[in-house]
Amino acid sequence: MMNASTASSSSASRFLYLLVVCLVAALGGLLFGFDTAVISGTVGFFQAEFKLSAAGTGWVASSALVGCFFGALLAGALSDRFGRKKVLLLAALFFTVSAAWCGIARTPTDLVLARLVGGLGIGIASLISPLYIAEISPPRIRGMLVALQQLAIVLGILGAFFSNSVVLHTDLSEAAKWRWMFAIGAFPAIAFLVLILPVPESPRWLIKQGLASRAQGILARVAGDAEARAEMARISEAIAQEGGSFGDLFKPGTLRALFVGVTLMTFTQVTGINAIMYYAPEVFKQAGSGAAAAFNDTVWVGLTNLVFTLLSMAVVDRLGRKPLLLIGSACMGLALAFVGYSFYARLSGLPVLLGVVAYVGSFAFSMGVVGWVLVSEIYPTRVRGRAMSFATGAVWAACFLVSQTFPIFKEISIAGTFWGYGLLCIAAFVFVWLFVPETKGRSLEEIERSWAGPR
Repeated sequence: MMNASTASSSSASRFLYLLVVCLVAALGGLLFGFDTAVISGTVGFFQAEFKLSAAGTGWVASSALVGCFFGALLAGALSDRFGRKKVLLLAALFFTVSAAWCGIARTPTDLVLARLVGGLGIGIASLISPLYIAEISPPRIRGMLVALQQLAIVLGILGAFFSNSVVLHTDLSEAAKWRWMFAIGAFPAIAFLVLILPVPESPRWLIKQGLASRAQGILARVAGDAEARAEMARISEAIAQEGGSFGDLFKPGTLRALFVGVTLMTFTQVTGINAIMYYAPEVFKQAGSGAAAAFNDTVWVGLTNLVFTLLSMAVVDRLGRKPLLLIGSACMGLALAFVGYSFYARLSGLPVLLGVVAYVGSFAFSMGVVGWVLVSEIYPTRVRGRAMSFATGAVWAACFLVSQTFPIFKEISIAGTFWGYGLLCIAAFVFVWLFVPETKGRSLEEIERSWAGPR
């Protein structure tokens, strides 16, 4: 019979294994964050080299998002057919090819095509990494583990801001600097490609394929035999009650979940986060900062993003998803109102930096973490991949809209642009209050059943 110390050691071993597996899966988020933010340091350089207009600059900067959209749409069906792990390997390959190609781009078309390939990788990783983590994690710590994806995204963003700043201060030519900013991303991409090989497949996907013994072995390794048997029963019951066709997405309960997920993920973008992540140095330059100071300011933005992501991870399974979203969206709106006023009143660069930092911290504490946690939890098992494709596709469609239009809007009125994002934060607050359920501490199957009941 197992004594208390042996049981504790076994539990610690299982948690360590689960943590390592989830960290490897979350590397997709790190590459997602790096590829998303690295563009911010390159905009001024490639705009000058290729003599691009505001619209042309917006297209090159946002072109990856077209790839993100299609990557997200394809990832769900591919992962339901071939498994979560194989599709993550495909994302790693896309990241590697894109980084190398951007590093040797000689024309705007070259750069756009390379970014499109990277976008496919981002779109896939943004869907499959949190989906995989949610499907392998016990309910009691699922929120924290899925939030590793957002932590990895934040670290990738910070890494991009930091590496851009380092490259800026080298003796390379301007033409070489922006190419190296992109090419550095090949190193973590190759690491992800290698590290994902030994991780196990999603147990929920294996059960769907009739591979119950393999699934139970994986669940036992991460949660113990007793919990594995209980989880197997819950998953099998949920799968037996579901269909897996495209039409099932539009059944009443699932349709309500689809509406909540798509709308919430749209709000994570149209409230302006990628106006900062894609164009932060240009925003700070317009506020009066010099080039070097503007790049240094982006590092502060990245550090703030990291700190508040860690705070959110620490409380998301205690305070719950909905309270964080409500607090965050309200604070985001106030911070954006202040940023808009700072530009309107022509204040110095410091108030703009403080407002942007407050906004990014509020986003990281709420929508940045909770959006991805919620959307990985709320869909039925058999259509989870397809449903997440819709929600993640909405992210990238909204992100493309923001990234493409921000250079144009800021030339019309940068203050008005930030005030507009602030108004959308108010709309997000109202939506969360009325429609978003609390999922804290509930199994995926319990959440699934709740959509079929009364509101």
